[in-house]
Amino acid sequence: MHMRRRNHVTVSGRPGGPVVMLAHGFGCDQHMWRLVVPLLERDFTVVLFDHVGAGHSDLSAWSRERYSTLDGYTDDVLEICRELALGPVTFVGHSVSAMMGVLAAAREPEAFAGLVLLAPSPCFIDDPATGYRGGFSAEDIEELLESLEANYLGWSGAMAPVIMGNPERPELGEELTNSFCRADPGIARVFARVTFLSDNREDLAKVTVPTLVAQCSVDAIAPPEVGAFVQDRIPGSRLVTLNATGHCPQLAAPEETAAAITDFVEALR
Repeated sequence: MHMRRRNHVTVSGRPGGPVVMLAHGFGCDQHMWRLVVPLLERDFTVVLFDHVGAGHSDLSAWSRERYSTLDGYTDDVLEICRELALGPVTFVGHSVSAMMGVLAAAREPEAFAGLVLLAPSPCFIDDPATGYRGGFSAEDIEELLESLEANYLGWSGAMAPVIMGNPERPELGEELTNSFCRADPGIARVFARVTFLSDNREDLAKVTVPTLVAQCSVDAIAPPEVGAFVQDRIPGSRLVTLNATGHCPQLAAPEETAAAITDFVEALR
């Protein structure tokens, strides 16, 4: 029960159905899945949770030591799976949470029926030596982090609409801005460094469970080359490009996102 309180775990949907576990990205919480959840609950058991430091999680459980790398978050994912004991789950990780799923499935593959990596990026920084394109130069990322650390609220207001995309729907950018601004700035600064400085390219090949890589057709944060790289490095994985634009298809195109998840889970049966 400590784990359930710590991560504000909620379980809904069809009892006994295939289990789908939804993990949110940086600056968000489980509320960001609200448009997708009703579309999944009809067929699946749906598990939602907040990363420690986000949403209604127990902020007192956060420590810089535990959450200064993705390993602490990965430990939480595996603890939730063990505590709920619902059997192998299909883990849907958005953005940075996609790499948490990669790490968790590499460590305990028996806990997972499959992975859906939604708008994933194993490394945001370009690596000219290998030809890898993450979308940002090292200087870009350092400038981004310096701006975030100097004025988190101002950074949120400027960056959230860029991350969301869909400028013709400003309400989406406003929602993401508000989500960022609800986060504890001190915790967000640490999580931002974890998000934007992690390099999990070498971990992709360790995944042995069925995997769907779902990228958006236009994404300022994770360009198409990144999705192709992830699919190429995970043995047997499949890549689908959503018509959705921006980095948060669960808000911008919930029906299409839910359909991609549903088709993948159904194919695992």
